[in-house]
Amino acid sequence: MRDSLLPDPSLRGPARAIGAMFAHASVSSELAANGHSSQIGNLRSDGPLVLRKSNPKGAEPLTHRDPGVARVMLAAGTAGPLGGDGYRFDVHVGAGSTMVLTEASALLLLPGISGARSRYAINITVEAGATLVWWAEPIIAAARCNHHHDVHISLAADARMILREEMILGRHGETPGDFTSRLRITRDGAPLYDQQLEFGPKAAGFDGAAVLGAARATGSVIAVDPAWQDAPPQAQPYHPQAVLTPLAGPGVAIAAVAPDSLALRHLLTQGLQYLGPPWAI
Repeated sequence: MRDSLLPDPSLRGPARAIGAMFAHASVSSELAANGHSSQIGNLRSDGPLVLRKSNPKGAEPLTHRDPGVARVMLAAGTAGPLGGDGYRFDVHVGAGSTMVLTEASALLLLPGISGARSRYAINITVEAGATLVWWAEPIIAAARCNHHHDVHISLAADARMILREEMILGRHGETPGDFTSRLRITRDGAPLYDQQLEFGPKAAGFDGAAVLGAARATGSVIAVDPAWQDAPPQAQPYHPQAVLTPLAGPGVAIAAVAPDSLALRHLLTQGLQYLGPPWAI
């Protein structure tokens, strides 16, 4: 991910948020010597970004608890990110390998004492013949937070991928802070998906009918499979607040808005059923 997304750790005085924390974690997978199973190659944790090898966590698409894949769980070592913090997370899925990346809990975005913006940059590379399942937990934008979330995924032409992202507008009974996210996916060097979302007091009209309306939760599931190159799944508006849409490439986007996190999770899971095996859970 672009280093410019992270504040310069050398900054001192008023240019740097008081108490700001900077962290960089990374993980990679590779094909094992037997040529069939996958294993973790590199595992680097840093401060609040704690990575651990893991066992299956609930239902998952594509891999369905297969013991031969590389599984990693991301946990929070500290609260945050808080305003002014800068996190970076690099993921590399080696050729022919399969990685399942899960999270221990939701990511709670909190304000800092200076009001500065927090930033989280995630850069993912999925090499030839590799598969990534990123089954993330929700991101909660607490009141008065100020956060920028940037995810860039680079896929090889024959790579497969599925990811879930969920955003919750504040904790129970509170208005959300300012939140901006961008998810970019390229395949074989060409753009496949580019989506940006903004909500909070500084995002004019975010609660209008054209964006989120009265919804308190929003999210998506993005699936990419080279097998869909010639015949992608058909568009399916399966609920008044959810839709499955083919991308201009071998992929689909399932998007939903909902009154709360539980309803959102149900709608996204329902969308997976329309894709059928091995995506349905």
